[in-house]
Amino acid sequence: MGFVITALAFLLLLSVLILIHECGHFFMARKAGVTVEEFGFGLPPRAFTVFSKGGTKFTINWIPFGGFVRLKGENAESESDRTAPGSFGAASIPARIAILIAGVFMNFIFAILIFTIGFSAGKWIPTYLSYDELKTAAARGEVQMTPSVLIDAVMEDGTAAVAGVPPLSILTHIDGVPVREPEDVIQLQEGKEVVTYRLQTGESFAQQREYRMPVTDGKTGVSIRPYPRDLTVPPRSIGTAVALSFREAKVMTVQTVLGMRQLVTSLASQGKVPEGITGIVGIAGLTHVSVQQGFMTYLRLVALLSLSLAVLNILPLPALDGGRLLFVLFELVRRKPANRRFELTTNMVGFVVLITLILVITYHDILRLF
Repeated sequence: MGFVITALAFLLLLSVLILIHECGHFFMARKAGVTVEEFGFGLPPRAFTVFSKGGTKFTINWIPFGGFVRLKGENAESESDRTAPGSFGAASIPARIAILIAGVFMNFIFAILIFTIGFSAGKWIPTYLSYDELKTAAARGEVQMTPSVLIDAVMEDGTAAVAGVPPLSILTHIDGVPVREPEDVIQLQEGKEVVTYRLQTGESFAQQREYRMPVTDGKTGVSIRPYPRDLTVPPRSIGTAVALSFREAKVMTVQTVLGMRQLVTSLASQGKVPEGITGIVGIAGLTHVSVQQGFMTYLRLVALLSLSLAVLNILPLPALDGGRLLFVLFELVRRKPANRRFELTTNMVGFVVLITLILVITYHDILRLF
């Protein structure tokens, strides 16, 4: 039953994100008077046509990644076909720009909507990339937390190990003095020969214990790091949730672009996909984990993937919305369209590279499973 629920959640996730993105292109094209010849789920070759309506074929394609709308004249080579009535090339430049960015816009707005629900009703904690950022957010009232120190690891040859100090425990006091920051540990142990640790340990840090141990050169053989204890969020208004949603979108957009750069660099230098970069198989795994953790966790994954889809599609890469947008902007500046054969060839090469990249990432996803 768990597998069935995960599979359905995965299919729903992909279907909704693709539908929202392509509906943006579809409705904007219709509004601009451009004929939509095909609305496809997945990437070609075509498997079958589901139905036809209003001159548009709605199809299922064999490669189950993404989707597309095919506009009249979009791939035409001759100038007469490219600018025929109802074709993409016959629309004004502002209309073409609007059509190309409509899918990205829809995915972005969808992500903002889900983030707003999560940060208000779901009481989600925003993404902070460092402990200092988290402390600053707590000072602003975005979150509530108690600064603490976590014993991350215990060295085998240290005095703490001999005393039986367990790793992954919160160090609350040294010799009865409260500890809140790693710097407190250094100061409280300086010049001492013996110290007593008071720890919160066990499941959910529910147990309190004390350990007495010698100090050697100000150290007891533990690795420590700051830890946000009792991390919660205060009640939020819709306005605050919207502001946090745009902040979250900014943070995740930057991380997505950095991840793409890391992917290209790693593939070029080492020939492998770096950790943290995942494809369709990895997304299926993330869906399974999120479903196990509850609906709100699953919903956050949907928002993050919708935002990632928006960011990736607007990148100025051939075959993607951003790459096609470049040619329209080139026409705007140059006051005449680019060479059609060059544009079509560029997009075809970009499409092949994109499919190859998807297959490479999927291959590495499968390797990680084993």
